[in-house]
Amino acid sequence: MQTALSGDVQRKLQWSLLSLRLGVFLVLLVWTVDKFVNPGHSMKIFEKFYGIGGMSDVAAYILGALQLLLVFAFVLGIKKRITYGVIFLMHGASTLSAFNQYFDAFNNLLFFAAWPMWAACFALYMLREQDTKFTVK
Repeated sequence: MQTALSGDVQRKLQWSLLSLRLGVFLVLLVWTVDKFVNPGHSMKIFEKFYGIGGMSDVAAYILGALQLLLVFAFVLGIKKRITYGVIFLMHGASTLSAFNQYFDAFNNLLFFAAWPMWAACFALYMLREQDTKFTVK
């Protein structure tokens, strides 16, 4: 059963969703830019966490370009079902690929930041129809 939200609650929800979208975008943008600034780092990550070795600089640049398109479409709210869904799945793969890091928690504390970000991606996907603040129609 769907109920209408009061104007104040709707306004607060939209600002909250915008803050989540901008926060997720900021992290993903930095990860994307890293592929251009330091493609060797991307190659090491793909080898260590995804088992994909032998990646070239060109492959890192291509992945970076595709990811850049995705994260800008995401932050602009374009095709939300697709972009929010791909962001959720992509970040989920990233979070789960580092699973062994969680067993040595106190030497890998920063990896735990992936979980609330993944939850934010899930919330954005589930509430994508209400996420309308500063989005492209």
